Amino acid sequence: MKKSAWLALVAGSMFSAFAWAQAPEVTLARIDCGTGAKPTNFAERHNDTFAFADINRPFTFSCYLIRHGDDYMVWDTGFAPGTNPNAPKVGLAERLAEVNVRPDQVKYVGISHYHQDHTGQLGPLTNATLLIGKGDWDGINANPPMPSANVAGFKDYMGPNARKVEPLALDKDVFGDGTVLVIRTPGHTPGHMSALVRLRSGKNYLLSGDAVHYHENYESNGVPSINFDRSQTLASIDRLKKIAANLNATLVIQHDMRDIGKLPAWPAVAK
Repeated sequence: MKKSAWLALVAGSMFSAFAWAQAPEVTLARIDCGTGAKPTNFAERHNDTFAFADINRPFTFSCYLIRHGDDYMVWDTGFAPGTNPNAPKVGLAERLAEVNVRPDQVKYVGISHYHQDHTGQLGPLTNATLLIGKGDWDGINANPPMPSANVAGFKDYMGPNARKVEPLALDKDVFGDGTVLVIRTPGHTPGHMSALVRLRSGKNYLLSGDAVHYHENYESNGVPSINFDRSQTLASIDRLKKIAANLNATLVIQHDMRDIGKLPAWPAVAK
């Protein structure tokens, strides 16, 4: 290795270690953002090879609150109350109030992808910068928009008085210290993202978005039938598996009710 490259590597490692040491406390909490009104069949929607045809399971719809020192980030926003039978009874703003957080205090809202069940409650987060995969943002703004994109959910981030948006073509280290990363996992949608949250205790959590919907998808590389690019989905599942192994991270499959217990029950937090 050339001396200049070696020095750059050492400097990068030293900066990363310094940033981690200086990082404030980070906490992670799950918010209930809806429950499936009836079980769904795997073969209908959640595996494109017709595997697991006899399995029926309900969906859960999850949102997450990340605290980074005095800053807050919301990951995914679920359905808005009253919009459909799967929607939560209590809205995101009301849940935040239960832990003395005002919606206008949220600095970032990260969206795994543009589907309605992940984007229904962006409205109350008036000061939050939207972090969204560039492929999804382009799909929302296309003419016509991508058919499955919840364009109406993003109305506050479009037009002359639009809130701030960061369309991400690459991974993003949200707070600049390695504790919260939005990572590219395209396939389910063109710009699908997942989130990695690293806590001071050494616990690491991977929030899947819809890269996978159930344990069975993840364990067998099953591709959801509602899907933009099959090969990208398989590559993204592989990436999640390698990150989980290398960081000893807990994968939280956001729609799988069996993973609700991987985080403390609201309003308790993992830290």
